Order: sequence, then structure tokens, then C-alpha cells
Amino acid sequence: MQFTYQAYGAAKEVTGSKHLFTFGDQRYLIDCGMFQGHREESDRKNRSLPIAGEGLSAVVLSHGHYDHCGNLPTLVKQGYDGNIYSTPATRDIANLILMDSAHIMAKDYEWMLRKAPDKRAYEPLYSQDDVIKTLTHFINVSYHRPFTLDGGARCEFYDAGHILGSSMVVLTVTEDGQERRVGFTGDLGRPGMPILRDPDTLPPLDYLVCEGTYGNRLHDPIDDAERQLGEVVMETVRKGGKVIIPSFAVGRTQELIYFLHLLKDAGTIPADLDIYVDSPMAVNATGIFRVHPECYDEDVHQAFLQHSDNPFGFAGLHYVIDAAESKKLNDRPNPCIIIASSGMCEGGRILHHLKNHCGNPRNTIVVVGFMAENTLGRAIADRRPEISIFGAKYPLRARVKILNTFSAHADYNDIRAWVAKLDLKRLRQAFLVHGEEDALTSLKKTLEDTGVRRVEITIPEKRYKLFQDAP
Repeated sequence: MQFTYQAYGAAKEVTGSKHLFTFGDQRYLIDCGMFQGHREESDRKNRSLPIAGEGLSAVVLSHGHYDHCGNLPTLVKQGYDGNIYSTPATRDIANLILMDSAHIMAKDYEWMLRKAPDKRAYEPLYSQDDVIKTLTHFINVSYHRPFTLDGGARCEFYDAGHILGSSMVVLTVTEDGQERRVGFTGDLGRPGMPILRDPDTLPPLDYLVCEGTYGNRLHDPIDDAERQLGEVVMETVRKGGKVIIPSFAVGRTQELIYFLHLLKDAGTIPADLDIYVDSPMAVNATGIFRVHPECYDEDVHQAFLQHSDNPFGFAGLHYVIDAAESKKLNDRPNPCIIIASSGMCEGGRILHHLKNHCGNPRNTIVVVGFMAENTLGRAIADRRPEISIFGAKYPLRARVKILNTFSAHADYNDIRAWVAKLDLKRLRQAFLVHGEEDALTSLKKTLEDTGVRRVEITIPEKRYKLFQDAP
């Protein structure tokens, strides 16, 4: 039996995750995410999936972020008719992300046709009806509950500690009485983060596909997050400005709400300071957090369930759903905090807030997540003097503050410590994905120094043969 692995996305980059494992005549796809950045190139790649849906035995979804789940409806539209396996929370989040994606694509297309007819308008990849059809393919499986995929491989989810419901995936195939096991980290979280549990340790593996988003960086300690956020808010409030935070609707927004709650309780920021979560998806995502306490760490579990202390609701926190109410925020004269998606500033209401506030030096744009190359978010993080929004140029005069304490991705020290807990005697090889090349090059050396025998920076679409000694 031949065993192979190919990456059709998130290889030497961080978006478009698609990982194909072939065991004999069975083909398993882990994740089917959207490429982002370089709008024209990404649109072309997102429309032309390199994997035929009809030939897949099963699809497994590691978690509900857009760059991992965002193109599942296209896969179904192009012929995939099998099951999509995920944890229950991931299914709920994917529902939210995909419905929002279809809505935003339709609205952006309509807006460009109406407001900028001379610019290229990108037709939506899929509709909300396509999303509904895709959701009927989902099968929910909890952590640590081994199950059999279509085609016979065994699969098990382990907690990745990245976002609600995020999982690492372990695939096991038995041949001639011998178990052959491959692990996939998905997006590996950080130990000690609020709300979620720390990442699990995986069982003995033969091969590991490991993310390396921050393979060359060290994050500030998470204990500094509350202090740093409080300082940024107060510096901006004293200037009479607004704090604009582009944020992933799922995970990052809830962490920000949690820390802002702590800051208000401690009196670090004004009790009457208004905080707006201006994202219907983030509002709905927060509701999903409330119904999945099985994913919480012990501290939040105790506070939330036993003491009825809701970290996602407090005085001065406003959830904005209506578009008209969102527009009114631009006319508010007083300092406030506006949290809006999308996290990489590639769509959503954050674009309107950036357009209206990026030119005022009293305001602060706070970067709290990874910004991929060639995205608007990266242009802001790089503090370019001019940025492009809806095809128009705007001066960037607002202060830009980067807080990397909030990253939900492990840094190189976290990855090193996590890998060191694996059975390195059994582990034959690690494949590095989900990172820019300089980050992966640095992480390769780190893992080699940790004791991993072979470390490969995955080349896009290259077919890697596994278990060369297999009959």
C-alpha cells in the first residue's frame, strides 16, 4: 500500500490550508480554506480547486477559521458528496464563518458594481444556499473519541487550544497488523491562554505535519496582555481618540472582551468607556462560546458556570448588529473602543472604520493577530504611510500598536516544548506548514536541535512518499 502526503495550500504561506493524505486508494483531505491577500491571484486559486471532490473518501476540518474552512462550499459545489468531520464547536463556528462569508461576498460584489463600476468586481464564490448544502455533510465528533472514516482509516481529535473547538487530527491505518500513524497540528495554540484549555500532547506518531506561523518569533508573556491593552486604551483616551481593533470574530474577539472586562473591574480603564463589538458574526460567535463550556479551561469554567459571572457581558459593552447603528459609530465624538472583523482587514465592517479613522493621529489601530503578506492588515502592521481601502488610497496617520501577546498561535518556544513531549524515537519526520518561509526555516533548525530526525519545509503540491519501507 502506498502512503503519500501533499499540501495544496498553507505551504510556505499561511492561508488556503488544504492537506491531502493518500493511503492506498483512500484519499483524505484535512481542511479546505480560503487563500487571502493578492486579491486577483487568491480569487483565481480559490475558484480552481486542485483537488477533485469526487475522488475524496472523506474530509476532516481541524477548526473553523476562514483560512481552514472557507472554501468547503466550493468543494461541495465541484462534486464532493461525502462526510465532513469536525468537533461540535467547529461545526457551529464553520456555519457562522461560511454564512458570513457568503453574505460579505455578495454585499462587496453589489457595492463594487454600484460604487466603483470602473474597478473589477469579484463574483461571489458561493451563496448562502451553497453553505446550507455544505453543512448537511457535517458529522460531529468530540475530542478523544476515535472514529472510522469512510474508507477505513481511524481518526481522533485532540484539543489544539487555538480557538473554540480547534483540533489536532491523528490518522491511523493498520496494515498487516502494524499501525501507521500521522498527526496534523492544525493551528497549535499557546499554553496559559485565557478561556481555552492548553494543547493536548499527541500519542506516538510516525509523521507529523506541524504549523509554523511564528516559527521565528517569541511572544510577550500572556500575563502582560491585560497591562499592555490597558496602557494602549488609556493613552488613546487621554488624547480624545478612538481605539480601533481589527479582530477575528471567533476567538480573538472573545479574548479581548474577557480582558476588557478584567480592566473595567480593576478600574484600570474608565467604567463609562463604551466598547463596541461591531460584527454580527462576532456577536453570534460569542453566543456559540456560551453553549460550548466543554471547551473552557478550569478558571473560566468555574467563574462562568458556578458563579454565573459572564465574561462576555458587562456594563458599557455593546454588541452591534444593525448596519445603520454601525455607521453611527463613525460620528461619535467621544473616545471609545471599536472591535470589528475581519482580522486581516480583508473584508467586513472593519474596512469602513479604518477608512473613517486611519487619518486621525489621535486614534490608535491595535493589531492583535497575525497579518498575512499582501493583506491590508499587513500594510497597517508595517505602518505604510498610505493604505488602500475599497480601491481608494488613504493616509495612515493613526498610531499603530502591535500587541503580540494575544496571538492564538504557538511561538517557536511553545512549539519546541510541545514537540519535545512527543515520542521522538518513533517520529520519522516532521513536515512544516502554515508559515512564511523565513519562519519555517528558523523552526526547522529549532526542531532539529530538539531531536526530530528529519524536518522538511513542505513544498506546495509536492507528493511526499511516507512509510517507504511499507510493502
